[in-house]
Amino acid sequence: MRFNQAFIYTLREDPREAEITSHKLLLKAGMILKLASGIYTYLPLGFRVIEKINKIVSEEMDRIGAIRLLMPSVQPKELWEESGRWKEYGKELLRIKDRNDRDFVIGPTHEEVVVDVARHFVRSYKDLPLTLYQIQTKFRDEIRPRFGLMRGREFIMKDAYSFGKDEKDLEKSFNDMFNAYCRIFKRCGLKSRAVEADTGLIGGKGSLEFMVPSSVGEDEIVCCNRCSYAANIEKAESRVEIPRARPEQSIKEVYTPKKKTVEEVSQFLNVRREEIVKTLIYKGERRFYAFLVRGCDELNIVKAKRAVGETELRPPSEKELKDMGLHLGFLGPVGLKEKDIYVLGDNLIKDMKWCVTGANKEDFHLEGVKIGRDFSVDMYTDLRRVKEGENCPVCNGKLSILRGIELGHVFKLEDKYSRKMNGYFLDEKGKKRYYVMGCYGIGIGRTAQAVVEMHHDEKGIIWPLTVAPYDVEIISLTDKDYANLLHDELEKEDIEVLLDDRKESPGVKFADCDLIGIPIRIVLGKYLEQGKAEVSLRKDREKRFLISKHEVVGFVKNLKRELIKEIENG
Repeated sequence: MRFNQAFIYTLREDPREAEITSHKLLLKAGMILKLASGIYTYLPLGFRVIEKINKIVSEEMDRIGAIRLLMPSVQPKELWEESGRWKEYGKELLRIKDRNDRDFVIGPTHEEVVVDVARHFVRSYKDLPLTLYQIQTKFRDEIRPRFGLMRGREFIMKDAYSFGKDEKDLEKSFNDMFNAYCRIFKRCGLKSRAVEADTGLIGGKGSLEFMVPSSVGEDEIVCCNRCSYAANIEKAESRVEIPRARPEQSIKEVYTPKKKTVEEVSQFLNVRREEIVKTLIYKGERRFYAFLVRGCDELNIVKAKRAVGETELRPPSEKELKDMGLHLGFLGPVGLKEKDIYVLGDNLIKDMKWCVTGANKEDFHLEGVKIGRDFSVDMYTDLRRVKEGENCPVCNGKLSILRGIELGHVFKLEDKYSRKMNGYFLDEKGKKRYYVMGCYGIGIGRTAQAVVEMHHDEKGIIWPLTVAPYDVEIISLTDKDYANLLHDELEKEDIEVLLDDRKESPGVKFADCDLIGIPIRIVLGKYLEQGKAEVSLRKDREKRFLISKHEVVGFVKNLKRELIKEIENG
């Protein structure tokens, strides 16, 4: 491909909208173009990268026996009502109406549609196990799209769905997909790590996320320094040593003027933060909830949502609190049951002998409060956010917290969707049984941007050869005829070539070459008079090879093989 024909337009200045390096480089290198918030056009260079990733994904899906199909992005309301997600999904679900006023959604995921496919054709145990997959555009109306392809509203996803007879089939499909994901990300030049994760709106028995550690990642990963335990902060647990409690006391009201924060109350009453129970009230779709955690802990809102089965929780307004006779800054659990508030306690408050709480009265707190005597808890569960340095729940090692980019997510759905949607088969005895399912997603665009985030320098992108838009870029400074001949010879050997044939200065050509980040560069310049071409790698421009004109094609072929092998070996 010649540069003048390739529809490549690079930017000289850094785009203002970009907050992180990978987003800046994708825009600057002419890989993507923003159309609206969280919605991007993949320009020719960027689309070539997407196609390379799609090819890797398809090869690995084929390898485990998954079968490709393509499902509609526009889905009828009736399917989502069958699964129960029409009301459950929330504002991320883009709902639309057709000209006949019928309700549809733009699919954020395809569990409903794929179950509909299966229930039409998969009716016998002989048809199972089965895995179907697609690569398709999705839409989720993110509240805060940011970082380019990292958190867009419209995005390309590979989503796969396994159907089995039983848990054994599910485990095999899940493990096959797990291993396929490890190979996919490795082939893309990424070092990923699987971590335990919350199942969120997809649901199911359990899930794992594939993360790439990165300081710009939106997710927090909790990892043990001794064993393999790793989990998203939304799911992570730890072992905490409970300090020795003071002797039990009788409850009494104490005056705490304008002391609203845990720190202020702790200092004013001379008590440890661990002895204070913090009461946090939220409003769900169905009712009000009170979440109780120790004063030294933070509430993990994802765990809170999961505990009460709500998709959204919001703090109540000042008026809502006032109507219930409550005061922000002085909230406490005593008397909440009489106000029809469902009370949940973190596991760590369960064995507290006595505690300090808000008095639900302005400028007052309660001392000597005893759980069970002075108030009751409807449900105990893990509600707190894990902290750096706490003990691992598996081996008692120390936990650290780092940031990561989520590339993929795999779920054990079991019969969550098949039962609700009557997706069944007949077993060996002719008995009706529901499919045991798994679902598995990879963000294709997000993977492409993660590669850029992991592989760049101050000059631009450094694409691993497996996902690069081209294998080789030729910069011709002297002999155009030989440049065209070399371009054609390389293409005959299935080497993808970009020939910079523009009437630009050498400086512009070199700068664009480094920005775009094609792995191998061939310069036809001052050494050509000696019958030699200059070959270098984008990842190490200091290492240059002077190769005879007649040996360039063979040298590049070997270099390409070495680069691929290097990626495969990690």
